[in-house]
This record gives sequence, C-alpha cells and structure tokens, in this order.
Amino acid sequence: MNAVSRAPASWKLRTRTLELGPRTLVMGVVNITPDSFSDGGFFLSPQAAVEHAVRCLDEGADILDLGAESTRPGSRAGGQPGSTDEPAVSPDEEQARLLPVVEGVLNARPGAIISVDTYKAATARAAINAGAEIINDVSGFLWDSALATVCAETKAGVVLMHTRGRPEEWRTQQQLAPEAVLATVRDGLEASLSVARRAGVADDAILLDPGYGFGKRFGENYALLARQARLLSLGRPLLVGVSRKSFLGHTLAPLYSGSAAPVEAREIASVAAMVAAILNGASAVRVHAVRPAVEAAHIADALLAAS
Repeated sequence: MNAVSRAPASWKLRTRTLELGPRTLVMGVVNITPDSFSDGGFFLSPQAAVEHAVRCLDEGADILDLGAESTRPGSRAGGQPGSTDEPAVSPDEEQARLLPVVEGVLNARPGAIISVDTYKAATARAAINAGAEIINDVSGFLWDSALATVCAETKAGVVLMHTRGRPEEWRTQQQLAPEAVLATVRDGLEASLSVARRAGVADDAILLDPGYGFGKRFGENYALLARQARLLSLGRPLLVGVSRKSFLGHTLAPLYSGSAAPVEAREIASVAAMVAAILNGASAVRVHAVRPAVEAAHIADALLAAS
C-alpha cells in the first residue's frame, strides 16, 4: 500500500481555524454516558469527565469530543422527541449530562477546543452557546433537519459522518461487496454535503467521516479502509474513528479462543488501524487512548512527509 499525500487544508471552527495536512490532529473521546460500548459509566459524573478531558489534553489531544448519548449497535439513537421512535436520551437529559462538562473543561483549560457528538439541533445550539467549537454528527445531518441550520447560523465546525441506517438495524443488514461499500459511503457523504451546503454551512467548516462500525459489518470496514483515500475526491479532509471498534475485536478472535477480543484488549489493534487510516488520507483521528495515538500519528506523519 502506498501512503497517500494529504493536501493542506483549513478547517474553520466557530472562533478559530485549524490547519490540516502536515500533522494529524488527534481528537480525544470523552463519553458522558452510562452505556457506551468502550467506557460507558466511567465518566458519567461531571467531575470524572472533566478530569478525563484534562488528562486527554495533557497527553496531547488537539480536540476533545464530548458525547452524552451512546450510538452503540442496538441503541435507539436517531429517534426524534415526540415521535413514535423517540430517542433513548432526550435533549434535556443529553444537555444535563453534557453542559456541565463543557463548562468545566473550559474553566480548567480556557483554550481547549471542544467538539460535541450530537445529532440533535437543540443540544448543538446549547453546547455552542456554552463554548463548543465543533458539532460531530454521526448521522451526517440526516436525523434532525434543523441541525444543519444551527451549524450554519453559529458558524460551528462540522464533522459529517456516514451512518448506514439506525443502530437498531445494524446487526441485520446485508453484507455488501467491497466496491459497494465504498459507493454507499461516498453517496451518503455526498448527500450530507448537499444538505450542509443548502443550509449555508461553508465547505471549509466541514470534515467528512466514513463512519467505521456505523452500519458496516465486520469485513466491510476493511474494504472501506483499503479504499478510503478515494473519498478525498469529495473535496474535504477526512476524520476517522476506528478506536476499539468491534470489527477489530472480531479480527483478533483467533488469538482469544475464537471469541472476539474484549474492548480492553483492542488498543494495539486500534493503533494499527489508525495508522492505516492516516496513510490512507485521514487528516484527523478520533481515539480513546490519546498518548499511544499521538505517538503513532507522529510516526505515520513522518512517513507521509518522506513519501
């Protein structure tokens, strides 16, 4: 596999601009949830979440990604309040978990760049008002029609992720051929870009995320990773999150008596997949363990610089 050179680009956030290309940006995950697949319940209290966030910054995270609703397989994420498929976490509950952490982090580290992982327009607006710079939407603006308008009005930075269906549908989806996986992701991201542009979100505010593990069955993730660089033709840099995903645990099953490797045993595999993503064009990565990712990204960046 040949390393893919990343074209320099600017990512305009709400109050500042980040330069992409020469160095991979590392986004540290802070899950303020009781049920996230990786660390649900570890950082549910505001104090624990803020302490973890500060630790991520000390270990080299460029951005913190705060989320207060799990989108694990089987969850009811994606529903709308008041509808027949109401989400498991209401906007009010999501904000009650999230906003004290946003405020606590910014009190502890006023210069911190905070991304909020939400698909709800009301939560996004509240988080931006509290000081968040970025909205990271796993649905790519497809689950809440008002979210794109909020991002345009506030000039927030945006991450548009591709998700194939809702979390409760993922386990029953049909396996796609490798080229069909790429086409599905590309078409979905193009649709999200169209929604963003119609709402007035500037292109240079947007990063695209292929959505590893989000509606992709085990082997589909590798087919996508091997072809990921072709998504750069969409014209925006890529942010990639492969950290601790179940497809990694599934691949490691022969080393664990035929059972998928548990979440806590996926860290080395996560770093390996992350490096592959960087060499395939990712400009930013979303990770749970920050320090190993920062060190591995330095090596991958050196290889890109030499290629």
